[in-house]
Amino acid sequence: MERYESWIERAKSSLEISKIAVNDNVYYEDLCYQSQQAVEKGLKGLLIYYGVEPEFTHSIGILLDELEKFITIPKNIKETINLTKYAVITRYPGEYDEITKEGYNESVKIANICLEWIEKIIKECKENKK
Repeated sequence: MERYESWIERAKSSLEISKIAVNDNVYYEDLCYQSQQAVEKGLKGLLIYYGVEPEFTHSIGILLDELEKFITIPKNIKETINLTKYAVITRYPGEYDEITKEGYNESVKIANICLEWIEKIIKECKENKK
């Protein structure tokens, strides 16, 4: 397995974790963190695919800025920047707005769209190399 593929697989794992059933012992914040991790790992995998060692960061914006050197980032993928807040702020108890079910569902949706886009980009690149 190529290194970038390992990152993509870990991104998929984080996405699946983000979809676990919510109960009284599971916080939406923790699941949203997994959505953010899915996007972060996926984007890092895509950077590695392009031959770039990704920066050690949780900022989706920084990763997207680096990717824009290689590809045009669609508007809906740029919206993944909104997930960055789940990387640190909501990971620990603190003062932040409560994460609602709607917010949680949106984070999973955004992460899913982003990973599908990443896989599509890699597939198209491979086909163009043939």
